[in-house]
Amino acid sequence: MPASEAAAEARRLIDDWASKPVRHHPTSFRDHTEPPVYGDAPPVPQPDHRIVPAWAAGIAVASIGVGAGVTGIGCGAWLVLQGLASVTLNSVLMVTLPFAGLAMAATAIGGAISKARAPVTKTVYEGPVTHHTEIHNNSTTRGAFFARTRNEIR
Repeated sequence: MPASEAAAEARRLIDDWASKPVRHHPTSFRDHTEPPVYGDAPPVPQPDHRIVPAWAAGIAVASIGVGAGVTGIGCGAWLVLQGLASVTLNSVLMVTLPFAGLAMAATAIGGAISKARAPVTKTVYEGPVTHHTEIHNNSTTRGAFFARTRNEIR
C-alpha cells in the first residue's frame, strides 16, 4: 500500500472511531428506596467471639499500668533533680544548720552524761614495781606456693 493510501485509511479509521459515542460504565450503584421499619425475618444470633484473648487483654492493661507508674516515678525523679540542680552553698548551709546545731547539742549532752557517770578512781601504788616479759617464739612455715606461717608466742 502506498503512503498516500495508508494515510487516507488511517484518517478514515480515526474519524470512524471519533464519531462513536463514548460508553460510560457505572462504577457504583445507590438504591434510594427506604428500608422497611420492621420485617418478618427472625433475629440472627450474634455470638460473642472476642478478637483478643482475655490473657492478652490482661497483659495489655498491666503494661499500661506499669508504663504509667514508671512515668510517674520518672516525673518525680525529674522534679527532685531539678530541685537539686538549683541548690547553692548558702541554701545547703541554711538547711543543714539546724541539724548541725542539734547534733552539736546532743554530743555535748552525751559527753556531759558520760563524764558524770564515770567513776572516779585513784589507785595509789606503794612499793617497787617490776615488769618482767619473756617471749618464746616458735615459727613454722608449711607449703610452697600458698605458704602458711604459724607463730606461737608464749
